[in-house]
Amino acid sequence: MTEEAFLRILMIAPTPYFSDRGCHVRIYEEARALTKLGHEVCIVTYHLGRDMPGVRVVRSPRIPWYNKLEAGPSWHKPYLDILLLWKVLSEVRSFRPHLIHAHLHEGALIGSFVKLLHGIPLLFDYQGSLSGESLNHGFFSEKSLLMKLFKVIEQFINNRAEFIVTSSESGQQDLIGEWGISPKKVFNLIDGVDTDIFRPYPRSAARHALDIPEDSKLIVYLGLLNRYQGVDLLMDVIVRIKSQNPGIHFLLMGFPDEEYRRKAEGMGIKDEITFTGRVNYDSAPIYLSAGDIAVSPKLALTEANGKLFNYMACGLPTIVFDNQINREILGEDGIYVEHGNAALLAETLLSTIHNSARMNSLSKSVRERAIRMHSWSARAQLLVSCYRTMLVSSQDTNL
Repeated sequence: MTEEAFLRILMIAPTPYFSDRGCHVRIYEEARALTKLGHEVCIVTYHLGRDMPGVRVVRSPRIPWYNKLEAGPSWHKPYLDILLLWKVLSEVRSFRPHLIHAHLHEGALIGSFVKLLHGIPLLFDYQGSLSGESLNHGFFSEKSLLMKLFKVIEQFINNRAEFIVTSSESGQQDLIGEWGISPKKVFNLIDGVDTDIFRPYPRSAARHALDIPEDSKLIVYLGLLNRYQGVDLLMDVIVRIKSQNPGIHFLLMGFPDEEYRRKAEGMGIKDEITFTGRVNYDSAPIYLSAGDIAVSPKLALTEANGKLFNYMACGLPTIVFDNQINREILGEDGIYVEHGNAALLAETLLSTIHNSARMNSLSKSVRERAIRMHSWSARAQLLVSCYRTMLVSSQDTNL
């Protein structure tokens, strides 16, 4: 295969793709950017979700009683993944891919069976620890037998692929240091953003659509609504801010939102919050443009934080907890707060949102950083280099 030859890439996505959340955005943006470079991509995924333009999607058989769109583990996963494996094997025969690009640990496990049966090289797109994510979602306790079992399974899966790309430097270090994966097999390919789609839109139009007054100070959040994303902590922050500066409003975009609507009412802050529920990918940059500043209080330390790229591309000054993943993305253009400190987060949000000069400066710098450092077109070229390195190595091994 020549350097210029196009590739047929079969992506395995064991998730209800597309459901307007971070993991799905990475899958879509990778596939679309690869397609723009002239490669052919087919995504094989669950029966749930919606198709996105420009990329072929094949779905496993419909299961009428399974409708979960939210992230996190489920006892339904084993049989869903068996059905997905069946669909992947069927697609391999007709699509004849040069390689398998597997997302998440379940995808890599399915990909390992395909590799065993058909000898197709496997790349694993690692977006966080399997056992760590299950622990974050409260699926089991840290010292339980299930935790030990998941770690054994995770170790097995991590060793199946020829190559692993991670979405953060922290993930790369975790694979090498904790799981013993060879540094030659791991490459850090952090998320990116399409800066033509995610860009600043007129604020007045976005606020009008959301029925938010033009003159209010608005703090925005976009992403899943759950505890490990820091949303419970953010609710405490809103209580603190209301007591100090009742004129500030919050726009919380994402799902599942029913529980947090009830919590907001119980905490006396429902009038300070506009909940949107799930926001379509195409609407996200318009809604983000309504904000003055963005916040990501994510507590999980083993996963990427893809929403930051969208914040940056829309020119939003961004406040996050101080950790390696967030600094890797935002660099000197982020505003950092001690991890998990709700009082300091509230104080920093207040001091920043009332500092117009700093806000204007950060708005320009984060947008410029997104364009300069985080475009998906550049990421896709790096990914193709990984593919070609893996394919050459695989050919040499088979000689």
